[in-house]
Amino acid sequence: MATGSDDKIRETVRKGYADIAQGKSGCCCGCSSPDALATAVGYTDEDLSSLPDGANMGLSCGNPTAVAELKAGQVVLDLGSGGGFDVFIAARKVGSQGKAIGIDMTPEMLAKARDAISKFTEKTGLKNVEFRLGEIEHLPVADNSVDVVISNCVINLSPDKQQVWREIYRALKPGGKACVSDLALKEEPPAEVKASVQALVGCVAGAVKIEETVEMMRAAGLVDVTFRDKPFNMDAMDDCNDALYKTVRDHLPQGKKLSDYVSSVDFAGYKNA
Repeated sequence: MATGSDDKIRETVRKGYADIAQGKSGCCCGCSSPDALATAVGYTDEDLSSLPDGANMGLSCGNPTAVAELKAGQVVLDLGSGGGFDVFIAARKVGSQGKAIGIDMTPEMLAKARDAISKFTEKTGLKNVEFRLGEIEHLPVADNSVDVVISNCVINLSPDKQQVWREIYRALKPGGKACVSDLALKEEPPAEVKASVQALVGCVAGAVKIEETVEMMRAAGLVDVTFRDKPFNMDAMDDCNDALYKTVRDHLPQGKKLSDYVSSVDFAGYKNA
């Protein structure tokens, strides 16, 4: 059962991402142009070419669709799908016989993503995308119903990460795969950073160490768990004037950078067949 503290965290995150969807605030995980950031974390020009305008808001810290090695005909579920960036890329990879489903708890993000579906269909001819309102701790999907679960810089935001991993396991078909790109702690940041609203929305305050995520994945039942600590350059954000990052930066000790505390990591695991 959710606590009052958990509900407060979710509402903070929901409000922060509603502001991003409505253009009231900038991206949380990068400060380059959205396409430049996407290229930096592993997306190709081909990935970006079929996206509807506005789907890429620069919220990525990795490319879980590449890690998943998606195949035609698969059903893919994206946790915290935002404006639909990874959903639209996944939909193109799984083709007309597959399906890409996005889950997001922010109505403003969901509306933005749904508005883009027709533009995606015009570009690709595909009608294999769906967006559902819901929390990633309580996924609105049936048991054993998806081939691949992906998520991009989102699970950090959850106040109950173990429950998220249990839900991922429940949703996966036997033999299914979970592929998550997320931020992980290298060392604990200052208390002021972890307490900051901007840091929470910006994926930093909720980050945990790599080994903690691996333990949660295994505890949920996933096997063959692997991770890759990537060379994504967090220092690219050093000259960022966005309010979300500026607040984090202002609370760092003198001489320290965000990359001293946080890294971008790909996690993968399977549900036994």
